[in-house]
Amino acid sequence: MLRRTLTALAIAAVGLPAVIYGGVFYFLIMGAFLVGGAWEYVRLYRAVKLEPSEPVTVGGVLVILTARFFFADIAIPAFVALALLAMAVHLFAFERGRDHAAIDFGITVAGIVYLGWIGAYLLDLRNLISDEMGVWWFMLVLPLVWAADTGGYSIGAAYGKHKMAPRLSPRKSWEGYFAGIFTSVLIGAFFAYAFSSLGPRPLDGVINPMQGALLGLVIGTLAPLGDLGESMFKRQGGLKDSSNIFPGHGGFLDRIDSWIWGAAIGYFLIQYFIL
Repeated sequence: MLRRTLTALAIAAVGLPAVIYGGVFYFLIMGAFLVGGAWEYVRLYRAVKLEPSEPVTVGGVLVILTARFFFADIAIPAFVALALLAMAVHLFAFERGRDHAAIDFGITVAGIVYLGWIGAYLLDLRNLISDEMGVWWFMLVLPLVWAADTGGYSIGAAYGKHKMAPRLSPRKSWEGYFAGIFTSVLIGAFFAYAFSSLGPRPLDGVINPMQGALLGLVIGTLAPLGDLGESMFKRQGGLKDSSNIFPGHGGFLDRIDSWIWGAAIGYFLIQYFIL
């Protein structure tokens, strides 16, 4: 527990200033997590003798993140080019004798889509509307993910009796899942109130506690699927953690699995139902 706590504090010591200051600093930190996650993703599948292209997957995630953050106009052409490149690479692999090249191609493209394109909403959320306002949207949405995770873990560990997904994650229970949703709703309502009514009021007139609670409800309900999705990757590869980069916390994917879902869902809910 001490090692886990110290690691969490170290991540927060680097991550929180990056979130606050934004810009290139934030891009580098979040990019490191997503590109590191792409490397782990390839590693998980190679553990079961599948061969997604590491250069195309890892490099493709970096290209997509860079395009989405700095050169938005070329993001879609870049994505199309990467998909075609992946096909070309695996065509050559098949010709050289790799019988499962078509499956490898699907895994490569899926990694680029999930960790590159969808993962880039972690960047878009931080810049939503403006740099000044984006930090507050990030500080509203990501705590909902963490609240659902913390509430689910605490209640599930103490009172969980009904397994939610025994094949994917045997420790997760329905009791913990619904406790996580409840916690996320409370945090959403409180943060929306705090950001719109207390202190500098950065979101005054933009969001109210009811909207914050609904945001918490949706994110608390759906974001845990990101954790289960990463468990699916790990079960496929027969590994407990995606890596051991962070002592007591596993790897990059273990840290950002639910963040990706929370950021993407939060971005669109704020963009189309709150603003």
